[in-house]
Amino acid sequence: MKAKAFSKWAVTVLMTAGASLLLGSCKKYLNVEPVSSFGTDYIFSNTTNADLAVMGAYSALGGDQGYGIRISMYYPYDNDEMMGQSGAAGDNERRDIARYNAKPSNTQLANPFNQLYAGIERANICIYNIPRMSMYNSGSESEKKKLRHLYGEALTLRAQFYMELIRNWGDVPAQFLPSSLETDLFKSKTDRDTIYDRLLADLAEATTLVPWRTESTVTNERITQGAVRGLRARIALYRGGYSLRRSKQMERAANYKDFYQIARQECEAIMTRPQDHNLNPSFKAVFKDAICAHRQEPNGEILWEVGMTGGGSGFGDSKLGYYNGPRYNNTGNSALTILPTYFYSFDPQDTRRDVTCAPYDITQSLNLTGRTLQTMVDGKFRRDWTSQLTSQAQYFGTNWPMIRFSDVLLMFAEADNELNNGPSAAAIAAYEKVRLRAFGGNASLIGTTPTDYAGFFAAVRNERMLELGGEGIRKYDLIRWNMLGQRLAEAKAAMKAMVNKEAPYENLPAKMYYLANSPTLVWSNSFYEPAPATAPTGYVEVAWVGSGVTTTLINIIASNFTANKSELLPLPQASIDANPNLKQDYGY
Repeated sequence: MKAKAFSKWAVTVLMTAGASLLLGSCKKYLNVEPVSSFGTDYIFSNTTNADLAVMGAYSALGGDQGYGIRISMYYPYDNDEMMGQSGAAGDNERRDIARYNAKPSNTQLANPFNQLYAGIERANICIYNIPRMSMYNSGSESEKKKLRHLYGEALTLRAQFYMELIRNWGDVPAQFLPSSLETDLFKSKTDRDTIYDRLLADLAEATTLVPWRTESTVTNERITQGAVRGLRARIALYRGGYSLRRSKQMERAANYKDFYQIARQECEAIMTRPQDHNLNPSFKAVFKDAICAHRQEPNGEILWEVGMTGGGSGFGDSKLGYYNGPRYNNTGNSALTILPTYFYSFDPQDTRRDVTCAPYDITQSLNLTGRTLQTMVDGKFRRDWTSQLTSQAQYFGTNWPMIRFSDVLLMFAEADNELNNGPSAAAIAAYEKVRLRAFGGNASLIGTTPTDYAGFFAAVRNERMLELGGEGIRKYDLIRWNMLGQRLAEAKAAMKAMVNKEAPYENLPAKMYYLANSPTLVWSNSFYEPAPATAPTGYVEVAWVGSGVTTTLINIIASNFTANKSELLPLPQASIDANPNLKQDYGY
């Protein structure tokens, strides 16, 4: 079992001692409110306390309002991989977010929004105070090295919090000093390009401060240089991609290739250090043996993951494996539904299919029962891969992966193709490295890689879908490519073709048969051929391709999507009410 760096959260009290913490809605007066008798002079008097202060900033990543559920499993859906919580729009919470029907009063917007700003405030306090510590320049070599690492971590955390705000809400108020030093606490929106440019500069500085993984003793729950560079590449692609502007149009900057160049350079820097970051030979092992098993991934494939506390706290834990994934003994939400078209996007021999897609539940006796096609669930985070399968708790301490090395390879391939109007040999090699792992190292199965610009771009887009499904990336990829509405419509059309037995789905089975009373899932018939009329002895029938796909998925998914509006969420109404300079945009 890996050591959990985030097992206790008393650090939050230390972090905010004598300083300011964003409480209530965003920019709601930005109250400077002391929460401890300790002051910043005490907190930033030694490396131990400074470390705890940075840990306080990390703490804003986890829990119910962070990547423990809402940011990781509410906001990224619906997309062309998966549908969020089933059911029609109209609940004014998670279903409305998934169906693109969110209103400013939606009950699932304000707390995550506020928590991201709380993380920014905590990071700002660290960023302001750490370089002003006497030992930052005059301490021992180990103290100076430690404090520079902490400073770089804080810069990176702030960039992550701002990136999440921007990709969900667009232009937002920006503040880069602790609130106690601010004179204007009713800030209006700052253009996202201005914020992104600041973040890219901050992260460039952080690369000079933060060590590589093999040069540090921390786990991947803490930021090392690979994570800094990976995040800088991701932000550069957002900066160079399309986004919904206040003009209510999807636009990209004229100099967008400048940012693709940044992304390419940062990914290449990571790729040249395989001793720090490389692919695990097994795609399944990344999730089953590392993330779900609460162990450190040994190859550095996970550049950074959000460390969850464990112990069942909505403040710092996660519902990964409970909110999504197979159910155990009728407990769990199974709220992320695999689209049938996504399942059938995988080649039958692609090992990622049966990791990403889980067509089963678990009985109390630990046998597996098959699910119907239209109720197949997200499989990367499943409770039967944890040590807590039979627990009645909703929190399993499962970490959320922020950046994986396969993402770095595919970002490199995409950026290289864009810059050169076609892929270089290095881009093709990066793309094929991901595919080769997916097919168990069998090069004869990966197909022919396109060498033209359009063909390679399409291949990379598809590979990102297959590789990164369920990791909260796809929706934002589609937005930066200006393809979200198009791909949602194509997914619906493809599911209709599937139900109507049209090519390429004309031979799919109407039902599947699974072995009863078995601890492993055994199907008697093929996913790719018509089914026998009756179930073999000892097997149970479940519906597969049929009308259920229409009623459960086609008629529901992204039902209220509106182009040039739905790419972003509305600001929480409480934030608008609290700040006279903050306005809704984008058609809300």
